[in-house]
Amino acid sequence: MEQNIGIFHQKKIQSLDTLKLSQILKRKNPYLFKAKYVLTAEQIIKGFVDAHISSNEETIFGDWLEGLAIFVNEKVYSGRKSGINGIDLEFDADGIRYIVAIKSGPNWGNSSQITKMVSDFKTAKKTLRTSNSSLNITAVNGCCYGKDAKPDKGDYFKYCGQKFWEFISSDTNLYLEIIEPLSHKAREKNDEFIISYANRINQFTKEFTVEYCNNNGAINWNKLIKYNSSVE
Repeated sequence: MEQNIGIFHQKKIQSLDTLKLSQILKRKNPYLFKAKYVLTAEQIIKGFVDAHISSNEETIFGDWLEGLAIFVNEKVYSGRKSGINGIDLEFDADGIRYIVAIKSGPNWGNSSQITKMVSDFKTAKKTLRTSNSSLNITAVNGCCYGKDAKPDKGDYFKYCGQKFWEFISSDTNLYLEIIEPLSHKAREKNDEFIISYANRINQFTKEFTVEYCNNNGAINWNKLIKYNSSVE
């Protein structure tokens, strides 16, 4: 973990360094900032960039945690990254083939997304039984943090937090042991990120002021919303 946590920080900084003003102006909701009575270019830029960072870093870190889970399981059970659509991890234990869809936390999806996951589980079972019809397969939705008091969902099991990390590693305390290595060089990487963040805020504020502010300095909301939403 200490050797690889830098990948998370590197991808987070890289995502910010390659971000363009046009991207965030297209993706974020300008009406929200108007309703919040945002008056300065820096305020709106910080709002847009912070919203991008928040959603983006959770995705990046979720992918990193998924990789960690697969790595741990590989060491313990010789598990592997699945090649089946919608399945992240496959491994065998106690005569059972486990197929696992890994998510960050327990509240990761709406009803349609959960239905899609269940469908992926059923398709994966059919695919695996093509070569071995007697294969005993159990589907699991693994969540890297959180709790679920009723893990048996009928079509699959849902293991969260401690239960998930113990499930893939047979180590009851792994969910606690992974905390400390996560902070490896975090301060240095955060300082690097802060510099990159400040540079982006300054650059985007300058660009935004030129393009979307009137001569008196006021934000031209009509022009901004047209860029975001107009069909022209």
